[in-house]
Amino acid sequence: MIIRRDILFSHPAHVVALGLGAGLSPLGPGTVGTVWAWAAYLLMDLFLTPLQMGGVLLASFFVGWWACTVTAQNMGVSDPSSIVWDEVVAFWLVLWIWMPAGLGGQFAAFLLFRFFDIAKPGPIGWLDRAFKGGGYRGGFGIMIDDIAAAFLTLLVLALWQATRT
Repeated sequence: MIIRRDILFSHPAHVVALGLGAGLSPLGPGTVGTVWAWAAYLLMDLFLTPLQMGGVLLASFFVGWWACTVTAQNMGVSDPSSIVWDEVVAFWLVLWIWMPAGLGGQFAAFLLFRFFDIAKPGPIGWLDRAFKGGGYRGGFGIMIDDIAAAFLTLLVLALWQATRT
């Protein structure tokens, strides 16, 4: 699918859903969106308390649900690869719970999250299939499978942490 670059600023929802343009990357937009999320989280972490970051996460999920719904409808595709806000919010969730972790721990979280997001094993794949479609149900589906990937990432990280102590 060829992405028209002019779509980014044609609606406020597109700016959000396309991760301020990260989703327009011709190579691995989901990975680029996750890297953008990582950098943005590290910046926000300098200024926000954990409680404030939780508020940002909650608001970002609901704004993302709306933005992903509108953008997918306008693009005429149920889950375009250029929509990366789902990766952004889900990886923020991982970092919010996993931090403070060193660079190596953050990179491990990044690799695990990308693996689960791409491979979609078990419940992630089920959620991805169950919520395909248009409207707000489809927008929820875009967001929720990545939230599931975040939870599986956190589960693996917790198990890894438990074996180290």
